Amino acid sequence: MLESLRNKRILVVVAHPDDELLGLGATMHQLIRDYSCKVKAVILGEGITSRSDTRNPEQWQEELKIHRDNIESAREAIGYESTGIYDFPDNRFDTVSLLDIIKVVEKEKKLFDPEIIFTHHHGDVNIDHQLTFEAVVTACRPVNEERVHTIVSFETPSGTEWVAPTDYARQFIPNFFVEVSEEGLEAKIKGMESYEFEKREYPHPRSPEALKIQAQRWGVVVGKKFAEAFSIVRIVN
Repeated sequence: MLESLRNKRILVVVAHPDDELLGLGATMHQLIRDYSCKVKAVILGEGITSRSDTRNPEQWQEELKIHRDNIESAREAIGYESTGIYDFPDNRFDTVSLLDIIKVVEKEKKLFDPEIIFTHHHGDVNIDHQLTFEAVVTACRPVNEERVHTIVSFETPSGTEWVAPTDYARQFIPNFFVEVSEEGLEAKIKGMESYEFEKREYPHPRSPEALKIQAQRWGVVVGKKFAEAFSIVRIVN
């Protein structure tokens, strides 16, 4: 399937700074380096103010600036072309109109003109991830003039795997695996380490060791050394 993505324009739509790396950092690196894809990451939320009891962006001005700088460092580590950065309230996407989020996705589609979109798995425990998925699917209704022919969802460590095991409809069940190189995995880890407020120590799922273990785990599933896993939402040929 990767060959079918050669030279394509790919939009990665995520809720928070770091999600773009956690979900498909190594795959992005490979698509850019080996398949000449043009990739843009759209980050919808500011990603930090939920760490206080009430949302007060003024209180977090310094951290938000650092976050923006970290996004650029992560972009350089992976090599994607550009970013679109927004400030929807962290872990509070359900307090704004879904239409407002959809409008941003529609705007970014118009600006970048992608053929493929990668976004969050719909069943994550994180409400922002869920609503990002809903916004993407709504903004990409398969009408005649729609250029986005492929939507793919990814897992987000520390968000996807914590869904209750009895909630079967929300489980992440991948059906598309990308073999990634050790170089791509290292780029993903380097980019993740750029995020000063998001990186964690092992055994947290966002630690370097855990990210490598995750890539090994999916690699074992499909007989490869390292892989990232995805769920195809829709392909229109």
